[in-house]
Amino acid sequence: MSKKKVVTMGEIMLRLSPPGNLRFVQADTFEVVYGGGEANVAVSLANYGHDAYYVTKLPNHEIGQAAVNSLRRFGVNTDYIVRGGDRVGIYFSETGASVRPSKVVYDRANSAIAEADPSEFDFDKIFEGASWFHWSGITPAISEKAAELTEAALKAAKKHGVTVSVDLNYRAKLWSPERAREVMTNLMQYVDVCIGNEEDADLCLGFKPGKSDVTAGKIDLQGYEDIFKQMMDKFNFKYVVSSLRESRSASDNGWSACCYDGKEFYRSTIYDLKPIVDRVGGGDSFASGVIHGLLDGMNIKDALEFGVAASALKHTIKGDYNMMSVDEVMTLVQGDASGRVQR
Repeated sequence: MSKKKVVTMGEIMLRLSPPGNLRFVQADTFEVVYGGGEANVAVSLANYGHDAYYVTKLPNHEIGQAAVNSLRRFGVNTDYIVRGGDRVGIYFSETGASVRPSKVVYDRANSAIAEADPSEFDFDKIFEGASWFHWSGITPAISEKAAELTEAALKAAKKHGVTVSVDLNYRAKLWSPERAREVMTNLMQYVDVCIGNEEDADLCLGFKPGKSDVTAGKIDLQGYEDIFKQMMDKFNFKYVVSSLRESRSASDNGWSACCYDGKEFYRSTIYDLKPIVDRVGGGDSFASGVIHGLLDGMNIKDALEFGVAASALKHTIKGDYNMMSVDEVMTLVQGDASGRVQR
C-alpha cells in the first residue's frame, strides 16, 4: 500500500455516555471518550497506514489537550491544530437497545472551532503534498464562522489539486433544511466524492430517493439510482456514495451501501448487525473505508465493499473511533464473518 497524506477538518468533542445501556436519568457516572465526524475518519485512515492530519481549534487547557492526545494515541498528526478559545464541545450519548433508540444531547455552543477564524490556519502549508481532503456537513452547521472556515479550506484544497470528499451528515439540532441546502449547495462545487444517506441527500441538497423508508426497513434502490444521476448531473461529482441502513431496532440493523460512477449503479454486500455495541461513528468508518480504498487504487466497487465491511466491524466497538486494521477488514470482505477466535 502506498501511504498518502490525508487531511480532515472539523470539531472533536468530549463524549459523555452512561455505562452500558443505562439512561441519562439513571446514570451517576459517565464514560469519557473523544470523537467527531472528521476526527473519526482521521483515526481510521491512520490505522490503515496513511499520514492522517486533523485540523481544528481546541482550548489550551487540559481538556483540549486530552482531545489532542486521543488523536495522537492512534497515530493522527496534530501539527495543524490551533490552540485557543474557551471550550471543547460536549455531547452526551445514551445507547439504546431493542425498540428504544439511542439519544444525543449537544452542549457545543461557542466551542473553540465555532469561533475560529480562517486567518488562524495556514491552509497552503496544510495542503502541501496532500492527496485527499475530507470534511462533513457538520462543520459548516456549527456556526457562520465555521462555514466560512470550511469554504476557505475547500478553496485551498482545490488550489493544491487535492481530491475532496464530503459526508453530508445533516444534523437537525444544528441547522434547518433551508439553511443547510443554501450553504451545502454552494460548497458542492469543490467536491469530487459525495457520501451520505437518504436523509442527508434530501435535507442537505433537496434530493429524495423515491419510496425509501429506513424506519420501516424499506429501501428503494431505483430511487437512489435516480437521485445519484441527478446529483452527478448538477454537481459533476466523480462518485456518489450512500450507506443503506435498515433500522429494525436499536440493536438490529441491516447494513449495506450503494454507489454510482456516472456509468454503473452498484449495491454492496448486506450485513446483519446484531447485537450492535455502538453505532456512533458508523457512517464515519464507512466514509474512511471508501476513501482508503480509492487512495489504495481500488475500483469504486471494491472501495465500497471495504467501506461497508469496515463500518460493519465498527458497530462492534465502543466509542467513536473504529480501531480496525486493513487485514481485519479484508478478512470480513473476503467472507469470514464467523467471529472465531484468531490464534
